[in-house]
Amino acid sequence: MGNVFGRKGRPSRVTEQDKAILQLKQQRDKLKQYQKRITLQLEKERLLAKQLLKDGKKEKALLLLKKKRYQDQLLDKTENQISNLERMVQDIEFMQIEMKVIEGLKVGNDCLKSMHEIMSIEDVERILDETQEAIEYQRQIDDMLAGALTQEDEDAVLAELEAITQGEDVALPEVPTEPIPEVPEAAKAEPERREAKKKPEREMLAA
Repeated sequence: MGNVFGRKGRPSRVTEQDKAILQLKQQRDKLKQYQKRITLQLEKERLLAKQLLKDGKKEKALLLLKKKRYQDQLLDKTENQISNLERMVQDIEFMQIEMKVIEGLKVGNDCLKSMHEIMSIEDVERILDETQEAIEYQRQIDDMLAGALTQEDEDAVLAELEAITQGEDVALPEVPTEPIPEVPEAAKAEPERREAKKKPEREMLAA
């Protein structure tokens, strides 16, 4: 029982335009049936009038032809009515299509307005600036690393990237256990002597 009442409570998908189109098509079909029936009847009366003339009954044949002429005029009117009905059906169907297009445009405009409300022009410009900054930062890293890695390093980086992509652990090189050799005192003093030598030259250039 609940399902039955639930179905009755649902709104009908048939619109007033659909009902109008259905009624117009029904009227058109009835007129076409009437047109077909009258056409067959007129053909029979024409044959009957021809037979009356052969039998010498001219007056009856003339009366029958007058009736046929009147029905021919009714057929012409019926044909015009059928054309009008078909034109009305086409107009209503085309109007339904236009309404759907307009409704779609309205939904699209509402979506655009909502998007503009959520994201202002300042937000768009900020995102573009951040994107440009990220591009510049990436370019700086690329420039800094250019030429700093050997081919062996490049191969190791690619191997690590491939392993990460496949979800595998990367086998990193072992850390050397040998102590790092100390730098000789003479090597440490060499940069200081070069710096002391260049200092008077900079002072002369500055003067």
